[in-house]
Amino acid sequence: MTNPESAGDGYDVVISGAGPAGSAAAILLARRGVRVALLERRSDPAAYKVLCTHSITANAYPVLDELGLVPALEEAGAVRNEARWCTRWGWIEPKAAPGGPELPYAYNIRRSVLDPLIRSRAAQTPGVDLLPGHRVTGLLREAGRTVGVRASTPQGERELRARLVVGADGKDSAVAKLAEVPTRLHENGRFGYLAHFRGLPLHGGIGQTWFLEPDMAYAFPNDDGVTVLAVLPDKRRLPAFREDLEGSFFEFVRALPEAPPIDSAERITKIIGTVDYPLVTRDPTAPGIALIGDAALTGDPLWGVGCGWALQSAHWLARAVAPAAAGRGDLDRSLAAYARTHRRRLRGHQGLAVDFAKARPFNPGERLVFSAAARDASMARHMYLFASRLIGPPRFLNPVALARAAAVNIRHRRASTPTTQRPHPDS
Repeated sequence: MTNPESAGDGYDVVISGAGPAGSAAAILLARRGVRVALLERRSDPAAYKVLCTHSITANAYPVLDELGLVPALEEAGAVRNEARWCTRWGWIEPKAAPGGPELPYAYNIRRSVLDPLIRSRAAQTPGVDLLPGHRVTGLLREAGRTVGVRASTPQGERELRARLVVGADGKDSAVAKLAEVPTRLHENGRFGYLAHFRGLPLHGGIGQTWFLEPDMAYAFPNDDGVTVLAVLPDKRRLPAFREDLEGSFFEFVRALPEAPPIDSAERITKIIGTVDYPLVTRDPTAPGIALIGDAALTGDPLWGVGCGWALQSAHWLARAVAPAAAGRGDLDRSLAAYARTHRRRLRGHQGLAVDFAKARPFNPGERLVFSAAARDASMARHMYLFASRLIGPPRFLNPVALARAAAVNIRHRRASTPTTQRPHPDS
């Protein structure tokens, strides 16, 4: 059993990183009686992550609700993230079942709005001390476990001791590296660029994603009338793309089916991106350490799941460790429970994403489900639940769903075959 010694500096938990994951964890832990130091390496209270899909998938809506952020997000102009997807079989357009409940949703909102909003909520939460300008430079270790951090601050070096150190510091997590947490990198066969536009109408006013096999693109409407437009081509196109970045970006978008009218819109940001964005999978815990958000698992940006998983992992952690972090239980056992939840909920999703990041065409199973979803409303809703991360791969690709998809496609082929070509019933 872990010995819950008194926390130094009056803290039970030190969190590195005050983005959505770290700020959400700080709020949820403090509400459960945990004393939290929330460290943010940047001093600017308006700091935010620039390279992002700027979307929160529907799986995280319950966390937003528990945090009390839903009214503030809607007041800030966040857009409910309905979506449609272009495939070679046509558009998949999920709609609520007649007489049924509306489709689950969360929000598209720019990180320039989201990050300061959730960080300020954390700073206002009793039990949380937000410490801007604090960059973790080392870990304090005793008897093989982490018991705090060493941080560089505007006033010099500082040590903060705590029962638990949480890395919420992104895919290049300093906490994970300093703790030597095992890390697995998975190559991404696509590169990506995005820009923000104003005055860019989208079909139905909702998000659009293009599965071009292997290239990808998406356009998500955001707050303040801004649309985030991203292209994710196969890396084999990179040399030619780089020769004229702006021209290549615009040409790629113009060639999309039902392409948004990019030439008549106002581009309000630079075209930014990355040519090498591997998927990262780490063990989510170590003695005295927990990782959340991208620090634990960085998915493929084409799926737009990072913010949703950041919020969910913060919630799983707070629920699992709060009593022990406050000195009322076995911290190691609580961390093991968090790790099990994290792996159970996300390992399958990451496995599929790693495979699809090879920039390959759809495999037979994907062809079966995507084609059926373009032809059948029920299958489109099934697809939507998976894309929203409300169901996992076992349920998405279970035998019943595959059989239903096969039946949809058989009916489609029969309906598409001219009557004169069908065999006579008596033959």
